[in-house]
Amino acid sequence: MKNSIAKIIATFFYVGLIPIGPGTFGTLAAIPLFYALTFTPLYLYLAITIVIILISVWASTIAEEIYNKHDPGQVVADEVCGYLVTMILVPPTISNIFLGFLLFRLFDIAKPYPVRKFEKLPGGWGIVIDDVAAGVYACITLHILGRWVFWT
Repeated sequence: MKNSIAKIIATFFYVGLIPIGPGTFGTLAAIPLFYALTFTPLYLYLAITIVIILISVWASTIAEEIYNKHDPGQVVADEVCGYLVTMILVPPTISNIFLGFLLFRLFDIAKPYPVRKFEKLPGGWGIVIDDVAAGVYACITLHILGRWVFWT
C-alpha cells in the first residue's frame, strides 16, 4: 500500500509514466494545481507548497527503491514542487504561467550553481530540492522580468 501511494505521488498521478519528456509533462500537470492555489491567501499557498515538497521527498525516496535507480525519470513530483516555487506571488495570467513554465524548465535543465549540488543530497531530498532551487532561480527571474517588463 505504501509503495502504491508513493508511486502515485512521485509520478504525480502517473504523469511521469509518459515515455517522452516526463519532466516537461510533470511541469505542465502542475499548472492546474498552481492555478487552484492562487485562490488561497499567500500563507496557505506557501504552507501547501511546503507540505507538497515534504510529501514529494518521502514519495521520491520510495520511488528510488521501486525503480531501483537514483532520480528515476518517472518521478515528476519534483517538477511540481519546482513550478509551485517558481510561481510564488506571480499573477496567474496566461503569459506569466507560460513564462514561468519556460523559466523553470530552463533552470531545471541547466542546473546553474549551486542547483546541481543539491542532487547529491540523499534519497528524495536530492530529487526534489534541486528542482526547488531551480524554482527559486526561476521565481526571482520571473519577478525581475515581470516587474520591469511585463507587469504594470
